Amino acid sequence: MTEKEFNAFCKSLPATTYVMQWGDHHVWKVGGKVFAIGGWDANGGRVTFKVSPIAYEMLKDKRGLRPAPYLASRGMKWIQHYAKPGLSDKDLKGYLKESHRIVALGLSRKRRQELGLDDSEAVSRRRE
Repeated sequence: MTEKEFNAFCKSLPATTYVMQWGDHHVWKVGGKVFAIGGWDANGGRVTFKVSPIAYEMLKDKRGLRPAPYLASRGMKWIQHYAKPGLSDKDLKGYLKESHRIVALGLSRKRRQELGLDDSEAVSRRRE
């Protein structure tokens, strides 16, 4: 996934905001909380996203993926896609969408309503 594709996809998710932070990192938030971080340099791109505990266990040892530096070392369930083979663009988009959902669920019901996020879908997905 290119930098342009990453930013376009994150922008397409509901109630997102963007900030360039920590030097040259593309940081995407929902309700003021980070759900995705992207960074590109001469060696390629790195995309970091929040995952469920089960997804963390499944992904943490896969080639091209790793527990996200700094975040995972503090016990948070974040994965960084940093090299090939990693995830396909389709799968990466799915994990970014799920990261957005997980972070949005962490917001108060009032805040989700203020942002226009459909609470009924969030609650039903929580029960799965």
